[in-house]
Amino acid sequence: MSDIIWPEGYVPGFTENFCSNEVIVTGLTVADVWPFLNNPHHWPTYYANSADIRFYDDQGPDLSSGRRFYFSTFGFPVEAQVVEHVPPVLGQAARIAWHGWAGSTADDRLDVHHAWLLEELAGGRLRILTQETQKGKPAEALALANPNPMINGHQDWLNGLVGAARKAKQS
Repeated sequence: MSDIIWPEGYVPGFTENFCSNEVIVTGLTVADVWPFLNNPHHWPTYYANSADIRFYDDQGPDLSSGRRFYFSTFGFPVEAQVVEHVPPVLGQAARIAWHGWAGSTADDRLDVHHAWLLEELAGGRLRILTQETQKGKPAEALALANPNPMINGHQDWLNGLVGAARKAKQS
């Protein structure tokens, strides 16, 4: 199975917070799921913890390499830029990753690398992996929270993504 590609400074274990969520499902392909992940305007329809989606420079509605966008999540106003974008190609994993940031001072600055991997496995299975590393004082607080809001929130995102793709496929 494939792994997330981590940029320097964001390798898990060397940041203040890390979360990893994964599902493996049947009955869906990367092509079924990709549109619901690659177009952020879909996110609020299946993931309640995302809102206020907008793109810069009249770009969008889909993500692509280098594209800048904005969204609100976990109470943070997140500026983001896509740093990895590999659309579905038969036989290889599809990938999306962005660098996101919020805040401007040492006390409120949060920097994240949020990555997604969609990979078809043997037996008609689809693996969806999302992992995020975070740096900054807000990340330290999130890492100590129990239950962990990042783990729970990203699991909701995964479950909603799968549900949205299944619903669309049945239509």
